[in-house]
Amino acid sequence: MLEQGTGRTYQEAFEASNGRIRGADSNSFDDDGRPKRIGNMMTASAHITTAVIGSRVLSLAWAFAQLGWIAGPVSLILFSVVTYYTSCLLTACYRTGDQVTGNRNHTYTDAVTSHLGEMNAKLCGWVQYATLFGEEIGYTIAASKSMRAIIRSRCYHNRGACKMNSSVYMISFGIVQILLSQISDLEQFPWFSSVSVVMPFTYPVIGLGLVIAKVIGNGMVKGSLTGVSIGAETKSQKIWRIFQALGNLAYVYSYSMILPEIQDTIKPPPQESKTMSNATLFSVWVTSIFYLLCGGFGYAAFGDSSPGNLLTGFGFYNPYWLADIVNVAIVVHLVGAYQVDCQPLFQIIEKLAAKKFPDSNFITKEFEVPIPGCKPFKLKLFRLVWRTFFVICCTFIAMLLPFFTDIIGLIGAIAFWPLTVYFPVEMYIGQTEVPKWSTKWKCLKMLSATCFVLTMIAAVGSTAGLLHDFKVYKPFMTGY
Repeated sequence: MLEQGTGRTYQEAFEASNGRIRGADSNSFDDDGRPKRIGNMMTASAHITTAVIGSRVLSLAWAFAQLGWIAGPVSLILFSVVTYYTSCLLTACYRTGDQVTGNRNHTYTDAVTSHLGEMNAKLCGWVQYATLFGEEIGYTIAASKSMRAIIRSRCYHNRGACKMNSSVYMISFGIVQILLSQISDLEQFPWFSSVSVVMPFTYPVIGLGLVIAKVIGNGMVKGSLTGVSIGAETKSQKIWRIFQALGNLAYVYSYSMILPEIQDTIKPPPQESKTMSNATLFSVWVTSIFYLLCGGFGYAAFGDSSPGNLLTGFGFYNPYWLADIVNVAIVVHLVGAYQVDCQPLFQIIEKLAAKKFPDSNFITKEFEVPIPGCKPFKLKLFRLVWRTFFVICCTFIAMLLPFFTDIIGLIGAIAFWPLTVYFPVEMYIGQTEVPKWSTKWKCLKMLSATCFVLTMIAAVGSTAGLLHDFKVYKPFMTGY
């Protein structure tokens, strides 16, 4: 959940009808009883850009290698156009009814509930939580690959080639996450916020510099118009990996679920929807250029052999110490991002359990564990068991299927159509009362149907990729 500040705005808020702010300074509150919002287009753009630039860029060079110099950039641009358009539809659903006085929807799920009902909200919640679960698996794989790249580069420059098992690094990452997951409130640790802001910009920018330098060092632009040629891989593999690459591109634009929360920080006038539409346009434009640069220069640097995780491809190249710094930054970022992303899932399960069994000491009772020199640590047995079990599951699946590009493609396929296209389209149709079978209604439905087919293709491609890789991989033994 994004933080909100307070400050001056153009109008006075009135007292809420339920009396939440009765007797308080009405100038300090908005029409929903919450503190005055002070966000604007630039702050909203900064929130969006910060949220999406980071580990999402790691698989772009690989995706470009599968699609080639024509289909790669064109596909990325098409995804950006669709994302911008459906995001504008979503911004119109921030308020239910009138765009000025209608009730606010503070989260994506609130908006779905208001416009489409409880059943659709439950479906939306399942998709969101499935996406978060998949992302934690992806984070575990990406972090282990970066840790492995650091050790391999050190080993290579000191003793020559070394053989190592990725599972060791996944287990190490999992142990750290088990410890950190017992923190009940991340706001008590400001470094999480600092890491979340600084690191996602640090390693992509340095990585972009590295790939540009490698292209210059190569003295040529690698790659081809159609990507990896048939012969280097079979015809069926080529087709499946093209589908999988589309899933990877969908993943980098699967961030619609955070937009209502960002819009909830914006002050009027003008209408929040207008400000958010401008912020989305700016953010999509900036991130798309950055994606094109990372994917394009990464493909130009490595050609058809572009690695699934771009920044692990520099371990044997000078300056290898700079590549090590980049990979350390990735690990540090993913440690924080893992916790930030899984907190909503942790909390919803714990709230449901407390509601179901309010008298259970195992679930509700909190123990204080003394720590010398620090405040006592507050421990709940259910939180200890549940969160530990969650991290173990993510780590186990990551060890079983350590295929970064396949997992990312599958996450993109799961999240893109329902969260970026289907729900925004359906909510917009209901909000604006688009006449059934009108030209606009048909176009919106066709857009949704086309994106559904695309994401199903991407899901099939990623699943086929997982099955193919699993044939040559020995679980928990092969260094992948």
